[in-house]
Amino acid sequence: MDKNNTSPAPESSLAVCHPAVAPLSYLLGKWRGEGEGGYPTINSFSYGEELHFYHPPNKPVIGYTQKTWKLSSGEPMHSESGYWRPKPNGTIEVVIAQSNGLVEVQKGTFSTEDNVIQLQSELVGNASKVTGIRRCFRLVEGDLCYEVDMATNTVTLQPHLKAKLKKL
Repeated sequence: MDKNNTSPAPESSLAVCHPAVAPLSYLLGKWRGEGEGGYPTINSFSYGEELHFYHPPNKPVIGYTQKTWKLSSGEPMHSESGYWRPKPNGTIEVVIAQSNGLVEVQKGTFSTEDNVIQLQSELVGNASKVTGIRRCFRLVEGDLCYEVDMATNTVTLQPHLKAKLKKL
């Protein structure tokens, strides 16, 4: 090891896309666009959004960060980050920590034929009201589109967010 380099990793290690990540590699990179939100208990709203999917070299995982802002002012609204673990059998596990303190553990499926990822919460933690979240991502004519449905202790699963993002 070089005395100036304290990393135990070899300097010349080549980054390789893990085989588990390859079917979802179309997600990798930054996506930006606009979305709309609403819910029976809140006023409707619009927002700007950026998603970043990245792949830690040689690991069977995709890192994920998300941020939104008010279209009118650019003021930050929401952010979250986590990891997506696709499996060779077409299932996927996702963990997400939100800026409001809520955490999600989700499981679902992905279709490489249809470029669709469907996620359903197994656990929503640190939430006083939210009891369930469902997310669906689709690649449509090169755009990443998603819908998020949410359930609370007073409202059954209802549409909450939808957005259309373009790859940067």
